[in-house]
Amino acid sequence: MAQNGRNVGFFARRQWILWAAGLIIAVILLGSFASRDDSVSIITATVTRGNIRSVISTNGKVEPINNFESHAPVGTTVKQVLVKEGDHVKKGQLLVELDDATARSQAAQALAQIRASEADVNSIEHGGTKEELLTLQAQLVKAKADRDAAQRNFDALTTLQQTGAASPGEVRAAQAQLATAEAQVKLLESKQSERYSQPEISSVQARQSQAQSAYSAAQDVLRQLVIRAPFDGVVYSLPVKPGTWVNPGDLILQAADLSKVLVRAYVDEPDVARLVPGQKIEVTWDAMPGRIWNGNVSSIPAAVKLHGTRNVGETTCVVPNKDLKLLPNINVGVTIVTKEDDGVLTVPREALRMDDGKPYVFLVANNQLARRNVETSISNLTQAEITSGVEEGARVALSAVNSKPLSNHLSVKVVQ
Repeated sequence: MAQNGRNVGFFARRQWILWAAGLIIAVILLGSFASRDDSVSIITATVTRGNIRSVISTNGKVEPINNFESHAPVGTTVKQVLVKEGDHVKKGQLLVELDDATARSQAAQALAQIRASEADVNSIEHGGTKEELLTLQAQLVKAKADRDAAQRNFDALTTLQQTGAASPGEVRAAQAQLATAEAQVKLLESKQSERYSQPEISSVQARQSQAQSAYSAAQDVLRQLVIRAPFDGVVYSLPVKPGTWVNPGDLILQAADLSKVLVRAYVDEPDVARLVPGQKIEVTWDAMPGRIWNGNVSSIPAAVKLHGTRNVGETTCVVPNKDLKLLPNINVGVTIVTKEDDGVLTVPREALRMDDGKPYVFLVANNQLARRNVETSISNLTQAEITSGVEEGARVALSAVNSKPLSNHLSVKVVQ
């Protein structure tokens, strides 16, 4: 009981301590409420002047422009291979040789057929062989002599019949003999001028044409069995080895002039309408990071086709490749620059807003937002070009830290 009395007395004597503590707490709370406002913390960006471009990013494939492929013309064996993949070759250089024994035999047979058909044609043109012509001429001379003799005999008997020295039967027999002799002369003369019928002539001419075609084909096969470089280039495919059997049509060798290559780019259907001949193209290859090859759009897709799971249009460009680093059939990255402006005002794309199809931004001035209508040009995934409505150096709002919506005249506090 005495203890409680002492405590009460203690607080009674020190009431001013309680009042002071209360006053301090009140001041703190008042200061807290006084410093509190309704401003929204936002992230901003500055309108800057720079370069901007709109691009189509896709993939593509490298193809040789001046390409040479050699295929086996017939079934045969590889006799010798004088190059290897990656070799630089000169025009006319011997690359691969295939066995030609069978082809040479076929060429010889075809040549013999040509010679025989030529002889047949010569016979037709001259009415037969020399021996046949001499025999026919001798037969014709004899036939004419027989005809003349028959004519003299008939004339003599006719005269004798008038005097009764020859009977009518003898005259008729002489007349028949004369007719037979004349028929023989006409037959031989006909053989001399038109010995062969039109079907016979056509048959001989067909055999000559067939023989000539067979010989030309055999010569062509022989040329294909010796493979030479048609131009300066690089051997990039050589699937055969000496002694290998190849079937007709099998690939023997591929070579190309790689100083320039064709890049075939696969553009997704929604972007096809943005393509225009001459647009700048940048080609990259994962095997050579940082390296860029430049070209221009040279063809516009004529149709959209299925490529894997994508509907694409194929566009092409020619790319200089002096160091021959771009190889046939490699997959590359392709960037097509559809539009590009330099030294223009740009803002981050997220600063751009739309209202009924009209773009605007929120300018930040005196800790307050002010809506400003703008006109735009090029835009890409990260930037937008502003052609009017704001000035260089102006600060525009991007977003609120707490994801609150932004509005005109909103009080804000810039935190970034």
